[in-house]
Amino acid sequence: MKKIWWLAPIIILLGIQLIPGNISNPPFDPVQDVAVVTAVPAEVQTILKAACYDCHSNEVKSPWYAHVAPVSWWIGNHIIEGREALNFSTFGALQPKDRSEAMEEAAEKVREGEMPLNSYVWIHSEARLSQAQRNTLLSWLDSQNAEAGGRNGESGEEDQEEKD
Repeated sequence: MKKIWWLAPIIILLGIQLIPGNISNPPFDPVQDVAVVTAVPAEVQTILKAACYDCHSNEVKSPWYAHVAPVSWWIGNHIIEGREALNFSTFGALQPKDRSEAMEEAAEKVREGEMPLNSYVWIHSEARLSQAQRNTLLSWLDSQNAEAGGRNGESGEEDQEEKD
């Protein structure tokens, strides 16, 4: 009996593999992708693909360990939360106000060092942004926020109506 105590954790680990994680790439219209909808410079697109798309798009490239429970559950939840906050694959479907808010929030998270997540960068060194890359990304996010209507989606049309 004493010699097989180690068998229980192995059986549990194997058993939880039957509970799948939620890592999938739902279908999407490529015309709605941020790169098609906005003018994304090549340098910014490279940064987005390396540091953002695995959680903030429908183009997740999941490594083998992302399919092993309980890691798959943890990563799956990150992807769900990431897509809810900002999904670059469905960006074109957003209203201008929502686009502006999403870009503003993304810029804030990048500025504060919250994105990309440290846990992601540990394993994905290509997502580790240099200060120059961070500045490039922030400059683009800020410009998109301004184009989409500035803070809180105000396009200036309301200001014009008030003046008339």
